[in-house]
Amino acid sequence: MSALEISAFDYADHDATGLADLVRRREVTPAGLLDAAIRRAQAVNPQLNAIVNLFEDRARRRIAQEPLEGPFAGVPFLLKDLLMDYAGERSSYGCRALKDAEFRPERNFELVNRFLAAGVVIFGSTNTSEFGFKGITEPDALGVCRNPWNVKHSPHGSSGGSASAVAAGIVPMAAASDGGGSIRIPASACGLFGLKPGRGRSPAGPDYAEWMDGGATANVVSRSVRDAAIMLDAIQGDEIGGPYPWPMPPRPFAQEVGAKTGKLKIGFSTASPIGTPVHPECVKAVVETAKLLEDLGHHVEEANPAIDGDALADDFLSIYFAMAASAVAAVKAQTGCGNSGFEADTLAAAAIGRALSAPEFVEIHGRWNTYARALGEFFTRYDLYLTPTVASPPLRVGQLDTTPLNRIATQAMLALNLGGLVLRTGYVHRMARDHLQHTPYTQLGNITGTPAMSVPLHWTADGLPVGSHFNAPIGGEGLLLRLAAQLEQARPWAHRRAPVFA
Repeated sequence: MSALEISAFDYADHDATGLADLVRRREVTPAGLLDAAIRRAQAVNPQLNAIVNLFEDRARRRIAQEPLEGPFAGVPFLLKDLLMDYAGERSSYGCRALKDAEFRPERNFELVNRFLAAGVVIFGSTNTSEFGFKGITEPDALGVCRNPWNVKHSPHGSSGGSASAVAAGIVPMAAASDGGGSIRIPASACGLFGLKPGRGRSPAGPDYAEWMDGGATANVVSRSVRDAAIMLDAIQGDEIGGPYPWPMPPRPFAQEVGAKTGKLKIGFSTASPIGTPVHPECVKAVVETAKLLEDLGHHVEEANPAIDGDALADDFLSIYFAMAASAVAAVKAQTGCGNSGFEADTLAAAAIGRALSAPEFVEIHGRWNTYARALGEFFTRYDLYLTPTVASPPLRVGQLDTTPLNRIATQAMLALNLGGLVLRTGYVHRMARDHLQHTPYTQLGNITGTPAMSVPLHWTADGLPVGSHFNAPIGGEGLLLRLAAQLEQARPWAHRRAPVFA
């Protein structure tokens, strides 16, 4: 293998850890890897719209001028175009107002510093929904992102661009964040591994103490379990002035990969927590996973935590409305834009969020503790909680588009300042069921701050991936990684290639 070039076949045949090992052994150069990633992006990104900003010149300068150290030294890498500011580079957060203003942050987020310290070569950023508020990646500002397994379908979101780029073979892993399932849902839709760390495990500074009041965190989507584990080792830990004094785990997460799990007691459910239908393929995915777990020596039985799923969905969405109001106000102040800088759904959510009173917000956020306590009690009896990652296979592009009638209703609500009235009519509950019916499982991990993962163990009859979802207790990332590695060995997935693959 040339030290200056790596073939497409060889590149795709390695995860990030494998590519870094080739660099260490001088069998390939970082420049050769970057060339391969750029070529692959040029080949497939026009079909997918996964990458929305390229930093190629900066990546080449980094290779030429900076020593590359860390576990992933020389590996091409993509940021998510949301809450991962890279000083001087374009960042839009999926928002037209920021895109039109050519927003270029003045300093790196701490998360980006830690990615860089891990040795990756950042050469671009990926598509995301506006402010990450939707479970699909079809922003007006950046255009529709498509799923490599079938371009008529969505990679979901909000880390859809990252998942699409990894599934298409542009990079072996990419940055992702998760405020309601945005690591795990795209991982499910794109046949990848996605681990959401527990609250505070990854940094949010310096501009934020925590994202979404502690509901959001970050890591990567990847083809291999070991890549996610090693990257979590690289990014975890306290940050100066941060709110969480996290103790380091008893051993590196990398050492959890391949370690024995012991016999686990796992509760599982295929029912939607909000009582909406679940697609048979998603039920089948969990039933097959439960059988595999039993074959591996674990005890699996149907069980649910004592949590009102409808109430949790309502409370999650109410906080989302408040976050939308805050985000819209901040961007308006920064750019001087009007409502035309935002999507209709974002404006509608912001209007309802502005109508929430401070006592209501405190009461809603306080109920997060109720759900956390109930899940904690469940984990006194079970080691893990298994559900589908999603309630339906990847949706078709445009399937969740805002209807013309809803756009008119939003315009009327804004013109007449009716956010408060809408809030009091039960609209939040109806919207929770409407918007979360396809993705009702993942918000539990965000609200409770528990680690969770999606593992790609099932493909539908027409070739679309569907993940199996596991919640663990606080501090349970190591347990999740041990089990994920066991499942990866028992039923490998990294060899699978999407139809659109560079």
